[in-house]
Amino acid sequence: MSKLTLRTEQDKYVVVTRRFEARPDAVYRAHIDPKLIQQWMLGPEGWTMPVCEIDLRPGGTWHWVWRKADGEEMAMTGTYREITAPHRVVNTETWGGDWPETVNTLELTEDEPGWTTITTRIRYPSREARDNAMGTGMADGADATYNRLDAYVQQLRG
Repeated sequence: MSKLTLRTEQDKYVVVTRRFEARPDAVYRAHIDPKLIQQWMLGPEGWTMPVCEIDLRPGGTWHWVWRKADGEEMAMTGTYREITAPHRVVNTETWGGDWPETVNTLELTEDEPGWTTITTRIRYPSREARDNAMGTGMADGADATYNRLDAYVQQLRG
């Protein structure tokens, strides 16, 4: 299993990287198809995603809601800025409340036949906002989510 790396870059960026034994088109599809997203993008154990709405086009919006068994919910929304299938998606993201909007760039690179590296660059409006996000446990949530994605793309391979 590949290891997730999460690092800061410059003053405003978090860069998340993970390698998968799958072609870019399969990994891309897992990132844009609501039915697939609801199966793996769940963060820590105990969460579901009852709402996953995607209007996949530049200017289109997306809205996701996660729910814990006790009823606690988290919601996230954004707007797509750029879509270059199956290699790149740029979108905004906001959690609402005091959390600032970020710009996320997802890049899928086929390193060698059948292997894809995901690199997500998250740009925060300030170093303080980035550091606050890093303090939330985002690395653990990303690791659990990408482990679930890895298992899912392995199932697709058969």
